[in-house]
Amino acid sequence: MRSYLVATGRHRRQPARVPEIGHVAVVNAPTGGFFYRVSRWSAGHPAVVLVAWLGLLAGITLGQRALGGAYADNFTLPGTPAQQGASLLKAHLPGASGRGGQLVFTVSAGSLSGRRGAIEQSMAKIRGLPKVLSASDPLTPAAVARNGRTAYATVSFAYSQSLGTGYLSKVGQALSAAREAGVSVNYGGELGQAVPLKSRDTRSEAIGIAAALVILLVGFGSVYGAGLPVLSALVGAFTGVALLGMLAAATTFATASPTLASMMGLGVGIDYAVFLTTRHRQFVMDGANPADAAARSLATSGRAIVVAALTVVIALLGLYASGITFIGKLGLAAGLTVAVAAISACTLVPALLRLAGRSIDRARARQPVAEASAAHAGWQRYAHRLSAHPWRYLAAGVAVLAILALPVFSMRLGEIDAGADPAGSTARQAYDAMSAGFGPGANGPLAVVAKFGPHTTAAERRYLWVALYSAITRTPDVAAVSTAAATPDGALLQATVLARTDSQAAATDQLMITLQDHTLPGVLSAARATGYVTGPLAGQLQFRNEIGSRLPVVIAIVVAAAFLLLLLTFRSPVLAVKAAILNLFSIGAAYGVLVAIFQWGWGSSLLGVSETVPIESYVPMLMFAIVFGLSMDYEVFLLTRVREAWLSTHDNHASVAHGLAATARVISCAALIMASVFFSFLLSPDVVTKMLAAGLGISVLIDASVIRLLVVPTTMFLLGTYNWRTPRWLDKITPGLGQGEPAPALAARLQHQQSGA
Repeated sequence: MRSYLVATGRHRRQPARVPEIGHVAVVNAPTGGFFYRVSRWSAGHPAVVLVAWLGLLAGITLGQRALGGAYADNFTLPGTPAQQGASLLKAHLPGASGRGGQLVFTVSAGSLSGRRGAIEQSMAKIRGLPKVLSASDPLTPAAVARNGRTAYATVSFAYSQSLGTGYLSKVGQALSAAREAGVSVNYGGELGQAVPLKSRDTRSEAIGIAAALVILLVGFGSVYGAGLPVLSALVGAFTGVALLGMLAAATTFATASPTLASMMGLGVGIDYAVFLTTRHRQFVMDGANPADAAARSLATSGRAIVVAALTVVIALLGLYASGITFIGKLGLAAGLTVAVAAISACTLVPALLRLAGRSIDRARARQPVAEASAAHAGWQRYAHRLSAHPWRYLAAGVAVLAILALPVFSMRLGEIDAGADPAGSTARQAYDAMSAGFGPGANGPLAVVAKFGPHTTAAERRYLWVALYSAITRTPDVAAVSTAAATPDGALLQATVLARTDSQAAATDQLMITLQDHTLPGVLSAARATGYVTGPLAGQLQFRNEIGSRLPVVIAIVVAAAFLLLLLTFRSPVLAVKAAILNLFSIGAAYGVLVAIFQWGWGSSLLGVSETVPIESYVPMLMFAIVFGLSMDYEVFLLTRVREAWLSTHDNHASVAHGLAATARVISCAALIMASVFFSFLLSPDVVTKMLAAGLGISVLIDASVIRLLVVPTTMFLLGTYNWRTPRWLDKITPGLGQGEPAPALAARLQHQQSGA
């Protein structure tokens, strides 16, 4: 009777502290419930489940190819001056509604005037291409550099999405006459961005998968046990990315979406499968038959996986709180593959485990192990060392996080331009040629649009423009202003302003603000005319400002949503608040490391980044959602095992030590795997992808080592029974929710250890 009371948590008297936890056999893990039924069916019909997943993957892949989904970095910022100016140009100027780009013509010797015929022939063919709305003359005086060796043409394409490789080959063919005449032609602007830096490199995925296999083999010893999580993750990730491709045919996703989706799908997919596989193998080692072990693994860990996946998805969808669809869709793309990975783990993994049977540990690289046991008591000794000196270890962990977070106070958001691209890329060559021929501001021109009232006379317009031209030229950091051009209907005047500094410089940002807030209103407001600073660069800078102003809103919403989910899951306000606060520490440390690498240049050359760059405007917001969600993953897996022990023993120290010892090996291996997957994308030539890969990989390592294995357990040791107190109001709102079911075998084992102590 006493064993029953202890196991069910109805015995009010708390047992003495358990001196040694060791591995706990959980062969008598709970049966019944939704997850048990799902896993039991999957394990009972493994061939059907495997064929269904492979058929689903094949069908969605074929559907993606048939629909031809594409990706493009299109975003709108309603109400901003850049968007208002762009809308006016689109309404009054033919060709302003397309996607723009530059053709940059250069010769190493002589001048371009000697190749006029070949250049004009090429431009005539460019204008004759389908979807070309307009193309300027590169040989006008304003478009030719002073040395006569560099010139550019601005081309507008009627494409809502990115230009495909097939269309780019047509552009190359149209320029053949100029190139045959000895003229080098490179692509700048959005045209340059459309050219892949190189063919999509599958080495990132291959290296990440290889690293995962090595880590699993070293960590757990079983060849089959290492390959099974990877196989499940590959099926889930490829299915999710293919499904994203189908959605991209219906709505526009950013060009970074498939890369981000692939990173997330592989990372969390392997993690979820590792947690299930490890639990299954421990059941088998404890004597359960493979079919029952496969079912019980999901019955005990499936809820944790679903809660973890929901937390990640909620955090990612929280990006829609920014009010910027471009950012929200990045979160949707990543969240889609996370959801597919969770479904794959809950259905495909039990089927694969059943097919492996008892042979899962037959092929081995070393003595197979699963969870911590008495024979592998290193993590147990570590847990009790933390419990003996919690304040000391907590202070050390917080100090490490504080030091890593220090650089975040100098973070500068900006837009990474083509100047950071690899030296041999066409966009980089166009960038360098424009900077050398026209100055650094030529790669980021600002467009000024003036809208006059319906009763403004032509003479008044001319006067206003002269006054405006004079005011703009006197504005600090303005290098040049072009001659104003009126739209065909006479409603607008537009001109181009070049800054003295490049697009990444803080002075360029300040120039845009000065023009918009002071120069234009100072001249036009008296005549009841309005002016806007627009163009791609202005849009990017204003996009960055919008991101910065909305980041606190996203943080608040994501933290609140995660807090509520953890509160309902563990029914402990203390645990929910602690998790949210510690995750913020983890993210702050990751931000600091990112600033040190890319903005300060500490080791950036080792990553293939040739110059210091600002932090891409949307990276901190995107990183916050991803890192916060992934941090909650490990928090849920750790707390689930701690709570399992708490429900059986009601001894906080014993429960925390048991949960840490049981999950430390799995969390460490899972974090190394996920970090390896993220770091493998450092091979990408794109600087923003490198930034995301480095930031996410570093954050996972910080979270799994400093936060999850040091700060979390020490705070739980210090908080004691406050960890598990459920307020009466919460108990009334959610009666029985999240209680879980204690493991009788756990209570029996701990009671046996206690009596023998």
